[in-house]
Amino acid sequence: MNYFTKYGFPHKQKYSASKIFAVATSVLGAIAFASGCSQQTATNVVANSDSSSKTLTTKTTEKNNVIRLGYQKGGIIPIARQRGELERQLAKQNIKVEWSGPFDRCATLLSSLNGNRADIGGCGDIPSISGIAAGQPLCIGSVQRPSPDSLSSAILVRGDSPIRKPTDLVGKKVAVNQGGAGEYLLLKVLEKENIPSSKVQRVYLSPNDAAPALYQGSVDAWAVWEPYISIAELEHKARRITTTHPAPTYSIMVVRGDAAKENPVAVKVALTALSEDGEWLNQHTNAASDFLVKELKISDAVAKQVTKNRGPESYVFPNTEDIAKLQKTADWLLEQKIIPQRVDIATAVCPLETTAAR
Repeated sequence: MNYFTKYGFPHKQKYSASKIFAVATSVLGAIAFASGCSQQTATNVVANSDSSSKTLTTKTTEKNNVIRLGYQKGGIIPIARQRGELERQLAKQNIKVEWSGPFDRCATLLSSLNGNRADIGGCGDIPSISGIAAGQPLCIGSVQRPSPDSLSSAILVRGDSPIRKPTDLVGKKVAVNQGGAGEYLLLKVLEKENIPSSKVQRVYLSPNDAAPALYQGSVDAWAVWEPYISIAELEHKARRITTTHPAPTYSIMVVRGDAAKENPVAVKVALTALSEDGEWLNQHTNAASDFLVKELKISDAVAKQVTKNRGPESYVFPNTEDIAKLQKTADWLLEQKIIPQRVDIATAVCPLETTAAR
């Protein structure tokens, strides 16, 4: 049984309690006056109303003190879960952390956010923008800026494939995740090589299905990201035909829109703690590899290569330059008809009252 089969590893107006209490008090006072009720009776009723008000306030506070983190296998969030520092930090501020996952790819993670089963999740910029364009109530929390020399994405072929370079893909089948990082990588590589996209057949598969499709010969190549790359290279003798990405992508901490509006303090605290986890891991790369071994059940060699290929984990709140670059990507996706409508990135940034880079 191979790794992918065994582990399933694939890509209204609201009124405050105080206002309710004030209205209730006025109405009860009027009733007491009109009906000749005793002062004692009115006092008892108001006391009961005050008790209900406190209960409502307590429940609201409890809700706002919970943050749910959704994660894919191999990202910074599950590593933060293993390390435990994020939970300890948030507990000091009376914020409880709940975990949701693992999800096989961004599409299912975004569905979890959209379905109110998680509040924050880490994804690439392409699926995040695609989700927002599709009308999902999501916003951009923090970002990891692209690294031009990163090896965290690639187009892979089988070790015995005659395909040696991107131009050899003409007339071939390439597995990609629809509207995601894989499809974006393939299209950008073809654009750089002046190859019409119609000359290469895109086969839309999730990573869980794309891996066996490549190994068994159902597709000729696979556009994918880490940790799939290192698993394919070191455990299945796959070979990359691209090195760096022609248009490096952002990683994004995506936030459920209502969570950002209703619970901005907890969201911002969680995003900051995740950034600090990333900075700690950058200084302890061996620990980062060890966390991956535990999380993904992969070999130490694979984990070390994944860590090296990915490079530093550095999440920041987006500034105007980040917004402009993400807007350029979103406009390109619209031009390519990958997304159905234009996304205004500036308005898609979460209203956390901070857009300054750290």
